Amino acid sequence: MENKKQNTQHFDYKDVDRLVANLNPHSRMHSRKRTHLTAKEQRNFAQGVKRARFMALVPYVSH
Repeated sequence: MENKKQNTQHFDYKDVDRLVANLNPHSRMHSRKRTHLTAKEQRNFAQGVKRARFMALVPYVSH
């Protein structure tokens, strides 16, 4: 049998450029329709953004 590998994206909180690419100008996360991520990937993305905000790598709100 062939072993299927899941192609899930991991969003690391230290990869600020990749996280900011999926945020709008007001530092809000884009929806799944806009990011084209699966539900699991979107949850990983949200967790990465929240961790990056807590570590002050990404702002909570930008003006």
